[in-house]
Amino acid sequence: MTSPFGPLVLIANPSAGRGAAARALPRIESVLQNEDLSYRVVRTTHPGHATEAARQALEHGERYLVAVGGDGTVHEVVNGMVKDGGPVAADAVLGVVAAGSGCDFIRSFGLPDGSTRCFVNIAEVGLGAAVVAKAAGLGRFLGGARYAAGFWLTLPRFRPAAVRLDANGQHHAWRAFNVVVANCRFYGGGMQISPNSDPCDCLLDILVMTGPKSDSFTTLPKVYSGAHLPHRNIAELRAAQLSIEAEPFFPVEADGELLGTTPASFGIMPGAIRLKV
Repeated sequence: MTSPFGPLVLIANPSAGRGAAARALPRIESVLQNEDLSYRVVRTTHPGHATEAARQALEHGERYLVAVGGDGTVHEVVNGMVKDGGPVAADAVLGVVAAGSGCDFIRSFGLPDGSTRCFVNIAEVGLGAAVVAKAAGLGRFLGGARYAAGFWLTLPRFRPAAVRLDANGQHHAWRAFNVVVANCRFYGGGMQISPNSDPCDCLLDILVMTGPKSDSFTTLPKVYSGAHLPHRNIAELRAAQLSIEAEPFFPVEADGELLGTTPASFGIMPGAIRLKV
């Protein structure tokens, strides 16, 4: 099976983003394989290699070129797509997977920059992230009440989305308003949102909130003690690797920091940190 533009040619600079592009490639290939899309990968080895690879691909009849890296990789690929003041192939298509230290080109199109961030506690996709974004814009004079104020200001207009998850290769789909990805148990000033989480088990606890938005405040009193689970409208999963897509896009936060929008991937880095308490 191919995309509407034919097989993909991934032109990747493994050194981009201090190795971020190399680390991203297995995830990119996994997505393409899951979608049964034809592709090949060119790993660049020297300056100008991406330009050469792009030109050769077009001369061989390939039309869908995807730059995997930063702005420098995009620059080289584009220079392989043009010649003598015009396109080498008028029907050629450029794709970008931003995985470099500089990813300014794609910002003009509202695309996520593909950056990698580490979190230690809890991440959210959906309503929780929207609340974090709203709370960040409120006055600091509210103190600890900023999150609560952000919640009540966000809830009325927030809409659920069609959410697709790949948890350790198992595919799931729900209409949901929030997804919690938890390494630990507590967040939001003492709420035990994920009471079964163990930060030492190398697994993420995933809570998919599929019911009406009203669930988010009817269960609130029980969240402080962790008694909100099990719940008929909360799907519980555990996985070491997780990817999430949402239509329309959902915001993403981790450890209270707004990171961007879906699609998003989460994974465990075993033994990365030693903790002294």
